[in-house]
Amino acid sequence: MKEITVEFLEKMRKSYAKDKNAHTLNAAVAKTPLTDLAYVSTAAAKLNGEFEIEIKTHGITAQKQSGRCWMFSCMNIMREIVIEKCRLDAFELSGNYLAFYDKLEKCNNCLEMYIENAKKPLEDRMNEYILDGIGDGGYFGMAVDLVNKYGVVPKSVMPETEQSTHTAKLMYLLNNLLRRDGAILRDLVKAKKDPYREKEKMMAEIYTALCICFGEPVKDFDFSYRDKDGAFHQDYKITPKQFFDKYVGIKLNDYITVTNEDTDNKHLNKRYQFHYMGNMVGSNVDYINLPIEELKELTIKQLKDNDPVWFACDAGAYGDRKMGVWDQDSVDFESLLGGIDMYLEKGDRLKYNASFGTHAMIFTGINFDKKGKPNRYKIENSWGEEVGKKGYFVCSDKYFDEYVYEVIINKKHLNDKQKKILKSKAIEHMPWIK
Repeated sequence: MKEITVEFLEKMRKSYAKDKNAHTLNAAVAKTPLTDLAYVSTAAAKLNGEFEIEIKTHGITAQKQSGRCWMFSCMNIMREIVIEKCRLDAFELSGNYLAFYDKLEKCNNCLEMYIENAKKPLEDRMNEYILDGIGDGGYFGMAVDLVNKYGVVPKSVMPETEQSTHTAKLMYLLNNLLRRDGAILRDLVKAKKDPYREKEKMMAEIYTALCICFGEPVKDFDFSYRDKDGAFHQDYKITPKQFFDKYVGIKLNDYITVTNEDTDNKHLNKRYQFHYMGNMVGSNVDYINLPIEELKELTIKQLKDNDPVWFACDAGAYGDRKMGVWDQDSVDFESLLGGIDMYLEKGDRLKYNASFGTHAMIFTGINFDKKGKPNRYKIENSWGEEVGKKGYFVCSDKYFDEYVYEVIINKKHLNDKQKKILKSKAIEHMPWIK
């Protein structure tokens, strides 16, 4: 069958007419969201309860209508260190501060790529990638690069703005500006003229636009607080990098990305490096690709070490945002849509764009069944307190297997085989390779 014929359409209509269950479901979905109808409360209830290993954290942050989950998850780990060192009840780092420099770096990187590839036709695969524009999202390594270069500041020093928390329109405008600038830079290169003087003017325009939307980042600031005993503390004229060194002080470069993505181009037990995927000129995405059971083992090791685990998953798969549950048995879309089979193997889901890491959070707890096998994980999200259990979520071990794609692990937890993979020569890929 190449096209839908009248005869085939009539055959489908007759089949639907006989399906009483489908008519009942049609009436139900007419006025109720699919996720609400697909939610299986009895299955979700099995994920309730305490966690054998649990790291105490201090409340939920809110990225709001922005794609900064990767950044917030990193900051949520760092802020717990500040809270412990300063003996505070609550504290947040500024997502606005890091977002400013993330956008500035991404714009600079994009213009640099326009110059680097100016002599290639726009139809070239690299130029198609550049023309896709910059995004609001990112990876743990990108957050590390920002912190290493610019440090961090408390949220009170550079609070959120409407534009930092609602980024869609600004990203649209920035990308249009970058495409205009890219056209100018390409013409200069083709005319054998120096593009960098013009690029400096472009970056100055972008800097001003970001200052208007986010506010200008501070060069130094005073930091004062009272600890739990009421004692007053203050640092004068501390820079963002000095603040990080004094109040966070961890070696972020000791943390590496560990993935579970078994596809035709990404095999297990190998190290990979993807070029042009960072937010800064010359930065790449580097990781080791391991079996899912090894991701779990490393996650458990780190949680037992009282260290939260940054992870990325497909937040659109089998999740109920309102209830704070990610679990295939708890959100049954297949039965709701007439008993269809939607399953694809994990590797095939990646190859066919059916699934990928869409959201980053941190694991803060884990529980085990009587045989010692993980059965649920506690998650600190950055979607505010209005969803889940005051902002905290839970996922099943089954969900971890299928929809967790990467975790960030301190390399001290790697075994000898994994350390050998980490030291091996990386297989290099371009960003569009699956």
